[in-house]
Amino acid sequence: MWIDPGLTLSGTLVRLEPLSTAHLDGLVEAVRDGDLGHRLWWTSTPSPESMAADIATKLEARDAGTMIPFACVRLADSQILGVTTYYDLDPRVPRLEIGYTWTRASAQGSGTNADSKLLLIEYAMEQLGCQRVGLRTKWTNQQSRDAIERLGFRLDGVLRAYARHANGALDDAVCYSLLAHEWPAAKLRLRDRVARHLP
Repeated sequence: MWIDPGLTLSGTLVRLEPLSTAHLDGLVEAVRDGDLGHRLWWTSTPSPESMAADIATKLEARDAGTMIPFACVRLADSQILGVTTYYDLDPRVPRLEIGYTWTRASAQGSGTNADSKLLLIEYAMEQLGCQRVGLRTKWTNQQSRDAIERLGFRLDGVLRAYARHANGALDDAVCYSLLAHEWPAAKLRLRDRVARHLP
């Protein structure tokens, strides 16, 4: 497999460790923090009731070699914050996407997401030699679109009627990318964002 499914990445604020069924209780508690987006129709965050099935689906994708899923753990107190993944893996370019990401409500804005993205993109660019790292979100998720653009990703385009929400509504996918030559500047921005949250 191109990427070791046992990969663990440790940063300043978080550790990304291989997702497993042992994370179930912590992830259920995390998604209940602030009734995270699973109650909002335009997000795809799993509900507490569907968390076990969501983990199982991601582990099946890992075993099939199409996804590397991580649990995000805060270093300060070992609290589980959420999930993120590498997916759409193509070692021939090489390139990959980062996605299926969600973070407990109380940790949002704390620098942990920036640290997580720093770890994921740094490993992809500097260890895997990726020429492109992609991120995508739904057109209706303006908060996510703004966050992706702050990371330094550039808009590639919009795939119309690409996804269907749980309530049946169709939505567009907004596709962004960061290229290898753009990474040094983006890395400085991410490091600065993480540093703002250090004591």
